[in-house]
Amino acid sequence: MAHVKAGAATTVVTHHLTKDYGEARVVDNLELKLKAGEIFGLLGPNGAGKTTTILMLLGLIEPTAGSIEVLGLDPSRHPLTVKRRVGYLPDAVGFYDGMTGWENLSFTAQLNRLGNGDVRINELLDEVGLAEARDQKAGTYSRGMKQRLGIADALLKDPDILILDEPTTAIDPEGVAEILTMIRRLAEERGVTVLLSSHLLHQVQAVCDRVAIFVRGKVVAQGAPAELASRGGGPEEVEFNTSSTDDKVRSALGQAGFVKKLEPARIRGNYVARIDRGSTNKLVSALVNGGVQLDGIRRTSDDLDEVYRRYFHMDDQGRD
Repeated sequence: MAHVKAGAATTVVTHHLTKDYGEARVVDNLELKLKAGEIFGLLGPNGAGKTTTILMLLGLIEPTAGSIEVLGLDPSRHPLTVKRRVGYLPDAVGFYDGMTGWENLSFTAQLNRLGNGDVRINELLDEVGLAEARDQKAGTYSRGMKQRLGIADALLKDPDILILDEPTTAIDPEGVAEILTMIRRLAEERGVTVLLSSHLLHQVQAVCDRVAIFVRGKVVAQGAPAELASRGGGPEEVEFNTSSTDDKVRSALGQAGFVKKLEPARIRGNYVARIDRGSTNKLVSALVNGGVQLDGIRRTSDDLDEVYRRYFHMDDQGRD
């Protein structure tokens, strides 16, 4: 995770941010505050309003109501200044297929009148792992290579904020891991604030310092992944290992009302128990007091996944 200092300056602030298209409210009273150097995840299904929010932050569309500050500036009034200081990788990144990766970046550098462009391009291609493919036509690049080229393109301006809209869509697992590792490194080494928009929970959870769950234009939950996970409220799952007999394990837990389900795991001597949240210590006590030799115990449930699915289920109900 990126290291965010206590009291770090805010880079993005929205207050009651709202966007309507006719009678349809796409973004509804959005309150966000991003800190310098953090990786912030906008997590939500397609159509939740994430891209519309990004376009308002960039000054590409105007809000219906509310306010935005990006690096202390109103994007609607200072769009060019904001664009110079914010790097953006859209969901559908496009390059000139007949030009090489290097030539595509050179074209961007010329458009933005960036000095020392050649040296910067070579450094960035190396940083995103495309140094050996610099002279290949962009049309021959895989989806993952194009996304990495897009990140290099967004970094040409040496931005203070990097906005990535669904950067891992349609990329193989190995490519996803490479891009997520790159995002973490950029935040840690450059101190750049990263806003990552995605509908994929495990990717956001793996890389983000804080997350906002976005459903039907509203932020329904916001905070650090561990903080959101603690709001799950339902049962949790733990796995424990023992050399004791099955009869002894079941006898020890037979009267334990906090144990909702107990079954053997795939590994011999391991059990998976579904228990009331916060009852791990009770489980340990019941096993030990029942004479069970407890060799190890760990939580296996993904609590944030539970929160995510609960809010998405609400969204599905709202669409019926």
